[in-house]
Amino acid sequence: MTRLPRPLSARARILGAILAVACIGLALVGGVTFLVQRERVLTEVDSRLREQVDRLTTVAAGAEPQTDAGEPTTASEDLDISEFTTVSDFLYSTVARLSPARNEGAVAVIDGKTRYRPATLSGFDISGDQQFIERVVAETAGGETVLGTAVTERGSLRYIAIPVSMPGDPQKGVYVRAVDLGAELSPVTAAIATYSAAAVVMLVTIGFVGWFVAGRLLSPIRRLREAADAVTLDDLSPRLPARGDDDISDLTRTMNSMLDRLEGSVDVQRQLLDDVRHELKTPITIVRGHLELMDPRDARDVAVTREIGMAELDRMTRLVDDIDLLATVEGDAYAMTDVDLGALTARIGELVAVIPGHTWTVVGVAEGQILGDSDRLLQAWLQLAENAAKYSPAGSEIELGSAVTDAAAFLWVADHGPGIPPALRHRIFRRFDRAQGTRAVGGSGLGLAIVDAIAKGHGGTCTVTETPGGGATFTVRIPLSAAEVPAPVRAGDVVLQRDATG
Repeated sequence: MTRLPRPLSARARILGAILAVACIGLALVGGVTFLVQRERVLTEVDSRLREQVDRLTTVAAGAEPQTDAGEPTTASEDLDISEFTTVSDFLYSTVARLSPARNEGAVAVIDGKTRYRPATLSGFDISGDQQFIERVVAETAGGETVLGTAVTERGSLRYIAIPVSMPGDPQKGVYVRAVDLGAELSPVTAAIATYSAAAVVMLVTIGFVGWFVAGRLLSPIRRLREAADAVTLDDLSPRLPARGDDDISDLTRTMNSMLDRLEGSVDVQRQLLDDVRHELKTPITIVRGHLELMDPRDARDVAVTREIGMAELDRMTRLVDDIDLLATVEGDAYAMTDVDLGALTARIGELVAVIPGHTWTVVGVAEGQILGDSDRLLQAWLQLAENAAKYSPAGSEIELGSAVTDAAAFLWVADHGPGIPPALRHRIFRRFDRAQGTRAVGGSGLGLAIVDAIAKGHGGTCTVTETPGGGATFTVRIPLSAAEVPAPVRAGDVVLQRDATG
């Protein structure tokens, strides 16, 4: 199997992106600078060449040289005949008077052959470049002044070629002035070379510094990765301190919150599994024990054992159903809508009326609306009613009702049974936990846990207080504001609500 190459680390990719942007930026700046400086030098060279032409005072005014991008102009300039009589004399005088500067060269060509060159060469000699001479002669054959660039053995030359003619003289002359572009551009080239060297040094420096800066910036993410690697089902405790208000700190807080939720979920699942294992162990032990002691030849013993086994299996079925219901109310997203408290109270009154063995009385009906899942609230309220019927003496009265204040709505069920001792009230909402002694009645032990889960799903609570005259009152408190932090209902609040409504 071919092993895939290891991808570049985030640190390397970040550094690569930084260097790429820096390289592109430096290249653009250097390129633009070079082009601007080169154009400036070329403009200066062209200006010098035109200035030399202007110094030929015998050339008629108004003639402009042809440029590389322009249209050719006529160069049949008239000369001052009173001063010169031949083309040769004029070119000789011109070459003698206009000495080339450094990096410049001049030559006079008559009838296609080099005739005169400056006696003192402060610049360079172009008279021996026959290929160049033939080029300028051909370009000026039509009598046009030419400004152009030629690549010669010496290098790139920027030149101007001026054709010269005189009436009565059959000779055709050309005055050529050239500038060595390589020499003129050498300061710019040197500056670009220096800039390139400095850019390379800068890129190396950026890479060196960026490597450590990127590592420091990514160190919180590395610690997050290490913390995530350290998290196992056996140990969900690793956390990272969140410092600052930047994105990485927000990510750290998010991960810590995720680990908190995960740890809580795992703890709940472990507890549930432990409780289920404990609860299922008892009926399995009972069924197994009776099967082992049963006399298969005794029909009555077989019938009794079968009845016991079926009863225990039914109890396990109810237990599994309650566990499934608890998981549903804890995990479902509730369909939150506006719930009419009066209609909800009337509905619960209709449902509990068919529960036999007790007198049901609705003692308070609240007016108004709350935000909640009506089906889940009805399910929790009905569970409290069934729980009260289960633990109350036959024929006793059970009261229920609803009330609302500026802060919360209350849904309660009050029975007149043996009640729940205060010391045991904190335990009855746990899974598979029951108040021992006074309320020892069969069941899965998940009913109140389901009610508590539904109340918490609405941001509220479920509490138990003592009913006046004896018994237990269970109250579901639902805050009216979604932003309100759930708080336990005080016993006095419940009594006041019942007194005020009933």
